[in-house]
Amino acid sequence: MLTLLLLVILVLLLVGGLPLFPHSRNWGYGPSGLVGVLLVIVVVLLLLGMI
Repeated sequence: MLTLLLLVILVLLLVGGLPLFPHSRNWGYGPSGLVGVLLVIVVVLLLLGMI
């Protein structure tokens, strides 16, 4: 249950970090890239059975 909640929160952060709004266009893909890396790490840990 906790891992599903963690995955949902990370996916929401990934979508929220996309530079779609005028004030965040100069940020580039940094925020979404960082959250994407965290999401990949969590998915790998889930597949390995460590979480």
